[in-house]
Amino acid sequence: MSTPSATPRGSAARRHLIAVVLLVPALAALALWAFAWPAARTAPRDLPLGVAGPASAAAQVERQLDRHEGAFEIHRYADEAAAREAVEDRTVYGAVVVTPKGPELLTASAASPMVAQLLQQAVTEQAAAEGTQVRTVDVVSAPASDPRGAALGASVLPLALAGMAAGAAVTLLRLRGIRAVSALAGAAAVIGVVAAALAHSWLGILTGDWWAEAGVFALTTLAVSAAVAGLAALIGPAGIGIVSFVVMFLGNPFSGASSAPQMLPEPVGTTGQWLPPGAGASLLRSVSYFDGAAATGPALTLAWWAALGLGAVLLGSALKSRRPSTESASERELAPVG
Repeated sequence: MSTPSATPRGSAARRHLIAVVLLVPALAALALWAFAWPAARTAPRDLPLGVAGPASAAAQVERQLDRHEGAFEIHRYADEAAAREAVEDRTVYGAVVVTPKGPELLTASAASPMVAQLLQQAVTEQAAAEGTQVRTVDVVSAPASDPRGAALGASVLPLALAGMAAGAAVTLLRLRGIRAVSALAGAAAVIGVVAAALAHSWLGILTGDWWAEAGVFALTTLAVSAAVAGLAALIGPAGIGIVSFVVMFLGNPFSGASSAPQMLPEPVGTTGQWLPPGAGASLLRSVSYFDGAAATGPALTLAWWAALGLGAVLLGSALKSRRPSTESASERELAPVG
């Protein structure tokens, strides 16, 4: 004979069972979509590409490139020097220069080895059809220790995990206000130094200013950790899960770190650059290989994430501190007089 409390417990257990059976496959399907779909649809979409040389010859090259409908966003330059400068400034990923000796392709494998290879293949095939050969010049080359950019792309996930762990630790340890902000900033600074020591000094996959790279690592970590702790300070521990979901299931696969934002289907490519992993990867490339060119956008994105997150931490602390004071005042008003 069942007790009166057995039925409610049994109903709760069934609900939990159904939730697990449905929720876990849903999360698995979502993860598969987020990671596999962009990878399966990788292709150039309005990829910035320069064309330089005499007007008539450059116009012919541009018409040939336009046959790849929607693949390239063409930028015209007067000569090779201007095109090379645009590549170094990260305005374009490469440029086709028409010279008296034949077409020349300028690439920047440091910006994206995948894009550099794609451009070389597309331009070489086009030139071969016309019976000419293309000379390729890698204007800003990827480091020899990471020629395919795999190691740099792999740095996105560890930084995201470190930021999530730091934000969760501050929340679970119930640090508030200035103490929480100090803990988040201190952890991010240490992570930045350690990451730079590993990636630059040990592995040699980064070639820029050491301290600037450490700053990028620290800012990327702080953007994630502050967002985690900030939302948790406002809505409770559920904030940890929400931000972690956004960073892991959207930010990481949408970052374009292993290819380029313009190689991902829209709106994935654009969305990824507004999230810390994508902005962090773009900023790290700029600082490490391009002397800071095109660093303003991703730096501002990370700074906004960090500032809003830390502001939310302070706001949540202030609201929690005010709540007991309000409750005490209410109790004094309701207390009997005399």
